[in-house]
Amino acid sequence: MALARQVLCVCALLGLPLAGAEPIRYSVAEEAESGSLVGELAEDAGLTPAQLSARRARLVSEDGRQHFRLERASGRLVVAGRLDREQLCAQSDTCMLPFELLLSDPLQFFRVEVTVKDINDHSPVFPEVRVSFRIPETSVPGSRFPVEGARDLDIGSNNIQAYSISPENEYFSVSYGSRSEDDKYLELVLEKPLDREEQEEMRFNVIAVDGGSPPRTGTTKVKIVILDANDNPPIFTQEVYVAKALENMPEGSVVLTILASDPDAGVNGDISYQLSQAVGESDSGFVIDPITGEIKLTKPLDFEAAQHHEIRVRATDGGGLSAICKVLVEVVDVNDNAPELVVSSFSSPLPENTVPGTVVALFTVRDRDSGANGKISCALQDQLFFSLRPAYKNYYELVTVSALDREETPQHILSVTAADAGSPPLTSTHTFTVDISDVNDNAPVFNQTSYTMYVRENNVPTVFVGAVSAADADVGLNAKVSYSLAAEQGPERAWCSCISVNSEKGHVFVLRPLDYERLRQTEVTVSASDAGSPPLRANVTVRLVVLDENDNAPLVLYPAQESGPASSELVPVSAEAGYLISKVVAVDADSGQNSWLSYHLLRATDPGLFSVGMQSGEVRLRRPVTERDSVKQKLVVLVRDNGKPPLSATAALSALLLKEFSDVRLPHSSPASEDQAAASLTTYLIIALVFVSLLFLISTAVLLARKVCRRKELKAGPVLYAADTLQSGLADAAAAGTLPRAYCYEISLTTGSGNSEFRFLKPILPSLPPQHCAMGQGPDEEQDFPGVPVSSEDMAPDNAGTLSAGQFNALSFDYNFWCVHLLRGEMQPRAAFRCRPRLSRCLRDRGPGRAAARAAGGGGCSPSAHRWVVPSAKAAPSGCGSGGGRARSGTARASSDQNQPSPAQLSSVQLRAAQLSRAEVAAAAAASAAPCHPLPAHPGCVPERRPESETAREGARPALRRSPPAIARDTRRDTDTDSGRRRRRRAMALARQVLCVCALLGLPLAGAEPIRYSVAEEAESGSLVGELAEDAGLTPAQLSARRARLVSEDGRQHFRLERASGRLVVAGRLDREQLCAQSDTCMLPFELLLSNPLQFFRVEVALRDINDHSPLFREDRVSFQILERSDPGSSYPLEVARDLDIGRNTIQEYSISPENEYFSVSYGSRTNGDKYLELVLEKPLDREEHAEMGFSVIAVDGGSPPRSGTIEISIIILDVNDNAPKFTQDRYIGKVQENMPEGSLVLTVLATDLDAGVNGEISYQLNEVDDQSDSAFVIDPISGEIKLTKPLDFETADTHELSVRARDGGGLSAICKVLVEVVDVNDNAPELVVSSFSSPLPENTVPGTVVALFTVRDRDSGANGKISCALQDQLFFSLRPAYKNYYELVTVSALDREETPQHILSVTAADAGSPLLTSTHTFTVDISDVNDNAPVFNQTSYTMYVRENNVPTVFVGAVSAADADVGLNAKVSYSLAAEQGPERAWCSCISVNSEKGHVFVLRPLDYERLRQTEVTVSASDAGSPPLRANVTVRLVVLDENDNAPLVLYPAQESGPASSELVPVSAEAGYLISKVVAVDADSGQNSWLSYHLLRATDPGLFSVGLQSGEVRLRRPVTERDSVKQKLVVLVRDNGKPPLSATAALSALLLKDFSDVRLPHSSPASEDQAAASLTTYLIIALVFVSLLFLISTAVLLARKVCRRKELKAGPVLYAADTLQSGLADAAAAGTLPRAYCYEISLTTGSGNSEFRFLKPILPSLPPQHCAVGQGPDEEQDFPGVPVSSEDMAPDNAGTLSAGQFNALSFD
Repeated sequence: MALARQVLCVCALLGLPLAGAEPIRYSVAEEAESGSLVGELAEDAGLTPAQLSARRARLVSEDGRQHFRLERASGRLVVAGRLDREQLCAQSDTCMLPFELLLSDPLQFFRVEVTVKDINDHSPVFPEVRVSFRIPETSVPGSRFPVEGARDLDIGSNNIQAYSISPENEYFSVSYGSRSEDDKYLELVLEKPLDREEQEEMRFNVIAVDGGSPPRTGTTKVKIVILDANDNPPIFTQEVYVAKALENMPEGSVVLTILASDPDAGVNGDISYQLSQAVGESDSGFVIDPITGEIKLTKPLDFEAAQHHEIRVRATDGGGLSAICKVLVEVVDVNDNAPELVVSSFSSPLPENTVPGTVVALFTVRDRDSGANGKISCALQDQLFFSLRPAYKNYYELVTVSALDREETPQHILSVTAADAGSPPLTSTHTFTVDISDVNDNAPVFNQTSYTMYVRENNVPTVFVGAVSAADADVGLNAKVSYSLAAEQGPERAWCSCISVNSEKGHVFVLRPLDYERLRQTEVTVSASDAGSPPLRANVTVRLVVLDENDNAPLVLYPAQESGPASSELVPVSAEAGYLISKVVAVDADSGQNSWLSYHLLRATDPGLFSVGMQSGEVRLRRPVTERDSVKQKLVVLVRDNGKPPLSATAALSALLLKEFSDVRLPHSSPASEDQAAASLTTYLIIALVFVSLLFLISTAVLLARKVCRRKELKAGPVLYAADTLQSGLADAAAAGTLPRAYCYEISLTTGSGNSEFRFLKPILPSLPPQHCAMGQGPDEEQDFPGVPVSSEDMAPDNAGTLSAGQFNALSFDYNFWCVHLLRGEMQPRAAFRCRPRLSRCLRDRGPGRAAARAAGGGGCSPSAHRWVVPSAKAAPSGCGSGGGRARSGTARASSDQNQPSPAQLSSVQLRAAQLSRAEVAAAAAASAAPCHPLPAHPGCVPERRPESETAREGARPALRRSPPAIARDTRRDTDTDSGRRRRRRAMALARQVLCVCALLGLPLAGAEPIRYSVAEEAESGSLVGELAEDAGLTPAQLSARRARLVSEDGRQHFRLERASGRLVVAGRLDREQLCAQSDTCMLPFELLLSNPLQFFRVEVALRDINDHSPLFREDRVSFQILERSDPGSSYPLEVARDLDIGRNTIQEYSISPENEYFSVSYGSRTNGDKYLELVLEKPLDREEHAEMGFSVIAVDGGSPPRSGTIEISIIILDVNDNAPKFTQDRYIGKVQENMPEGSLVLTVLATDLDAGVNGEISYQLNEVDDQSDSAFVIDPISGEIKLTKPLDFETADTHELSVRARDGGGLSAICKVLVEVVDVNDNAPELVVSSFSSPLPENTVPGTVVALFTVRDRDSGANGKISCALQDQLFFSLRPAYKNYYELVTVSALDREETPQHILSVTAADAGSPLLTSTHTFTVDISDVNDNAPVFNQTSYTMYVRENNVPTVFVGAVSAADADVGLNAKVSYSLAAEQGPERAWCSCISVNSEKGHVFVLRPLDYERLRQTEVTVSASDAGSPPLRANVTVRLVVLDENDNAPLVLYPAQESGPASSELVPVSAEAGYLISKVVAVDADSGQNSWLSYHLLRATDPGLFSVGLQSGEVRLRRPVTERDSVKQKLVVLVRDNGKPPLSATAALSALLLKDFSDVRLPHSSPASEDQAAASLTTYLIIALVFVSLLFLISTAVLLARKVCRRKELKAGPVLYAADTLQSGLADAAAAGTLPRAYCYEISLTTGSGNSEFRFLKPILPSLPPQHCAVGQGPDEEQDFPGVPVSSEDMAPDNAGTLSAGQFNALSFD
């Protein structure tokens, strides 16, 4: 291709001479429509349309204008626009438009010439529409009167061919022809003598006809006025009179006297004077004496109003001839105006820290007087702090010279005096009052350190609760205080959105109703800030306390009011009056007297049989039961609170009156008879053992049968702790917060049981797995956990962790707030823990009874109906939820609040329903109204199911764990902002001073060249004048910042500056005539003033005139007396009309109406600039035929539409002037060089007149034939010298044709033609026009490539227009002629970008003139790069680190690659590679910035889920095709200590802690148990240490620091308590460390067969142990007699029990054991470290009521773990129930029948 291109180029170059030899010619008519066909250019050039497009064909011409267009698709040449031959070629005989067809690839030219043919599209046009002639009636036939010929822009036959007169008359004919080739003439010829007495005037038209088809015509109207007599008008002694008058001269003072003379005698010589007022002046101030010519004042003159007055005086003789002179009165100034001081800018108040040199005020002084009277000096009276400084022209600055102190002088009063230099001098004084403003250095101060406000619950929205108030010591805005809620709220301050504060008055409002049960109080921070800059602020804490209202009805806890039938209470018929049947337990969520409950019997089957305790709610027998009483009794108990109004609830009971009971009799539930019940039970046991001993053989068989039946019942009934039922039934019930059965009884009756049948036992569900109480089950929801189950040891009344009823009643439970407080005695207030309000509640819409039963759960979701969990000072479990909840954040992290408890301060309290006092019942009722999870999650707790994202996990953590990063950033930002502001203020002050100095230094330059605009007068207000800000080099923002405004010397504001846009607009009506009178230019100067720093811009707006005034004549009527022998052409002066407009809007022509044949109107300007208007006599007058004539002269201006004014003319014919002037030549030819200076003489024309006197005086008038408004020539009207008014330009016009009229004193005239030829001078340098230029060039460009194509031209002619081109020294490029004046710039050698990336080529064009002129054009050719280098990374791989729990979009590092290319080829962009290996997971969490290569982690990472990942980053350049490189980025996640230790053993579940059995004979070092814990963190964060936190006897035990083994420190003694409790603290090694606690219980036993545990009441523990020992001794005596038989019975019993365990649900299936234990082992956990199997010996009397083994020894972890994914953590269930809870005398034990009767929902 390159070779072919070179061959084609050579062929094209060889063919260029041939191509240019014969041009392609076309012709087209002018005015052809756009798109008209000119010719088939492609076909005539031997090309195809495809070649035109491929070779980029286009048309080029030397002048750059495109008259034609090439259609590449068809190859046709068409007209591009309107073609006007007269505009293109003027009057030339031929009109040829040459251009070239240029083909670029390869280069080729075709010369094309298009001839524009003329059509008859122009009519002849006369220079004047109306022509008037005044001809004396004595004019002889044959007299000729020249007329300006018509002009026709067409040529040839379409030009003017003939003239004619219409209508034809016998007096005149038209003569036309050519004196020479270019000299045409048109004359009116007098054919017959004129007779004024026969006809006073004549009117006709002169018609010019061209030779077109159809022909066109042009007409001018001719009016001939025949003149008569008076031949000498008056003559003034001076043409202009000048006089001076002092202003304020009195009325009647003589200004001057004028004099005129007339050579005529008689009446024609009598002269009278008349004063003409200026147009528009009703009172000129002058009057003239008509006889003497004295001009006097009619009122005093004012120099300031007008400095001179121009008046005109007409002198008229008796014959009616007149003359006009001009009188100029100059007013002399007197010092009668005091100076004026105009303030442009004044700054007050000033801040007291204003630096010296600050401009306070800017003002200007002026005096309307002139000369010395107008010279002004300014002085500032005695001041030490301020001074005056001249600024610009008459502007002064008032500046500070020393520091200001507001405290010392808050106000300065400055007096500036301005005085002129007149005699006597006049002065004026201006006072500046400068106030000193304060600096914002005082922050607001509240009138209280804190505020406490109260609001009742259920308040109306936006209720006013109080007000805060702060004061600021500053003044003004600095003291204006506004209030707002502080944006930063601590995590303990929730619900701040319900509080609003009024920003102005500080009024505090509660926006929405509050609920006392959900929120008892809250705190917000109110911020008070002033309005200073920068603002200062102060904060105060507002505590809002919610007052309780009685809006909660009592809630019945027992009996449970469920949808099923009410449980029946069993009453023996032998019961006496006062027998306790049951007890109604209710609570009220309100507080105070609103929660005091009373119980009343509403209705019953037999109301007289029962009574209800008003305060206790105990239902007792009012009388003994009789046989007439119904067996089934129903009761309804009303529970009512003490509120106003009171609210109530009902409880339904059912009682069964039975005659017999079989089995164990239980002690009476009344605490008052508990000791008697224990004694009765002992007696019954002794009797039972005696009978058992006597009938042992029979009872053995009975017992065996009974056990077998009971096992079958257990198999048939629902199994409680199987894995399958635990996951379905109990999970649903616990999750909904329901209670399967609130109170269940195990009743054993024996014959004769009188009063100990009923005792409240323990709940049947001592421990539930915690995960079934989690509220939020979604992946991103928080989960709340039930309270820790209460062990029997914590129920002792003397236990420090136990709450009284009053303490419990003071508790409030709300999952939305930090609102758990302990308000009594030694119990200090405890901080609450945060729960999310978006979590669902445990209670569901199951009906009021069901909801009440669920609400009885109190503190947690535990199904036990009488357990609540509250914070306590006792030891706490490892978490705040269920014991099985796994801790995810440390509990040892402290808050800044001193009231915030540590996790060790949490404990659990169990309230037994059977022991509730009146106050305790009220407290229980209060707790029942709260949601079932009032205690939010502990700071160390997270949900059982782990959230999918770290954002949800962060939500589960308390907000007080760490300060939000935004707070720290804001603190740093505030500090940085304060210091940064101070630095910026200092820098701004310094910059302001520097700018002021620069502005002052630049003022002379600013005023040197003003900004100029123009605007039409009468423009509407707001009209745009110009973009002032842009022209001044400013931005609109600078205008506002620097307080820009407009100032003028006279104080008038004609324009307005729009600061927002920087535009200058009209401010009001502009009347040019009112502002500038008749001045040719109307300039309105003013200054653009910038105050800070000071700067001026001089602005001048030229006011353009519009045609808004009509011409007005000074007089309404004028009379002339004319000799009848006056020659045609005689002129008679008129007062010119006045038009207040200027330019073309002023008077352009005059005409006569009605037209006549005797007179015409002539007008123009004299040499002194005065305009004249004359009537010209066109035809001799005959006074005997017409004594006088009348017509109107109309003055017409050049506006659009034109305006006119009229004056009435009266002609009185007197006598004659009959000879017109004649030129010595018909045509004058002169030559002049272009660029000759103004005033140069071109030639002199000469005309003669045979008349004598005035009639022989000739004046000359110049008319340029070409219609040019600004002629370059002027003629001396007296001498006839034609001179230049401006230099001529050969290139604009090489010839000028002029018309000169010579007019005598009688009004006759002659016309001659003047042809001025312009001689060319070499004054134009060559021009170089680039047609095509290619840059940059690729460095692989082949030699011979055309880089640029250009043409050269010179506007001069001859040798001055011959051009030569040269390329300066270059080795890689050369010039090559292409065609005519076209040249090519081509490459001649290979290019190398690395060696020379840029070539600067200079082409010089020079003409052949003398001296020669040159021009140079520079081509800058850039060499472009080729994309041959791929990006290269600065490392082979990258490793970046990020800490877990990072903030989203955190920056972790950057990759960088470089490309050796340049431009787009070197622009590197980064992206993640699309191909990722399967082992590279989580790459979506990484992002890379495409421009800088910054690597970001998009979401928080968890070290425990992801420890590292790799991505591939690709770097690609922007070349085509792009090149790329890849690099591997390895992201390593660093561990944070965010997981607290998890205790695996002993399991901390909701049930009581398991007890370790220790023989009293054990020695020191005896291994009691081992605490096993793990930590999900790694490294030192997972190193665990074990410490004994507290114990019943701390000296008895020791804990291994590393192993966690609990051993005896010393041997056991008899003084040691039988039951020992220990709390072991497990702490990791993180920073800060996190910890967990494990609770242990140890039993010191002498014999392992004695497994009876102490009673739950610590107060009676010693007595119970003593009586039990006695009964055991008696039982052993009887049992020893039948030991052999009992041994066999026990062996059979064990065999049956093993079969029952095998038949039940398998807890340790092979699959679950393999999976769960394998996972636990992998995590370092032990599913069950210590398990015990206790076997009883014969004779244990109460062992059948104890469950020996744990019901749930260990649940497989996978059934309790919430997260089931392979990467998720697994949490383990709580500790199984210990054997203590299974004792028969324990209140929580159930019989087999009761257990079998349970239902789980």
